[in-house]
Amino acid sequence: MLIAAGLGLLLGFVVGLLGAGGSILAVPALVYGLGEPVHQAIPISLVVVGSTAAVSVLPRLRQRVIRWPVAGVFGAAGIAASFGGAALGRLLSPQVLLLAFAAVMVAAAVRMLTGDTTPRGACTVTGGRVNWRACLPKSLAIGAVVGFLTGMFGVGGGFLVVPALALLLGLEMPAAVATSLVIVALNAAGGLVAHASAVPELDPRVVAAFTGTALVTAVLAARFGGRLDAARLRRWFAWFVLAVAGFVTVQALLDPAALS
Repeated sequence: MLIAAGLGLLLGFVVGLLGAGGSILAVPALVYGLGEPVHQAIPISLVVVGSTAAVSVLPRLRQRVIRWPVAGVFGAAGIAASFGGAALGRLLSPQVLLLAFAAVMVAAAVRMLTGDTTPRGACTVTGGRVNWRACLPKSLAIGAVVGFLTGMFGVGGGFLVVPALALLLGLEMPAAVATSLVIVALNAAGGLVAHASAVPELDPRVVAAFTGTALVTAVLAARFGGRLDAARLRRWFAWFVLAVAGFVTVQALLDPAALS
């Protein structure tokens, strides 16, 4: 359980500091670090990432940067779509699932590194108000896509939620990071329900060690997340996603038998 606890420390640091990325760390950590089968790692990841994200919201409540209406709309669409993603994910082989997972990570990272960071999307606050006629349909559409991927890959979707909120919907980076934590918690809950049949098979010791240490470090790291430069935070996040994507791709191609 020491390995699970150590990996949980690293996961909690990423979630608390960046508001995202924990799920893309959790699945590879469970598969390659603890030897869990891919389809078993998915619900464990959802438990860990969802609870960690929920706790990481608490230090950001004082900052008053969470966009609750956007989180609610985005999260509701994601929960509904997560069931379809879970159904498709069960039909795919572990190797195909992880390779597709890596491809999504690369696309998100490239978007973060090359996209215009000026907040001018559909949900940008103008004159203290949001144009919901433009914001609502886009939030629903993007939320559904993220929710589908949550159910399919067992991720909270934070590595997609942050760039979607910042670059597509127009939220400032601090608001995007804080709001993403709420959405990650909602998506993880929906995805876990979609994978309910696998929950009784989970090892409670692994879940407890992974989750417990992740929660502690997430709370501590979240206290420093809001103090970092937004542009630098985005670059760190993007390069981290690319590094994990490369590792997952190499491992899935070299040793596909170890995934099942």
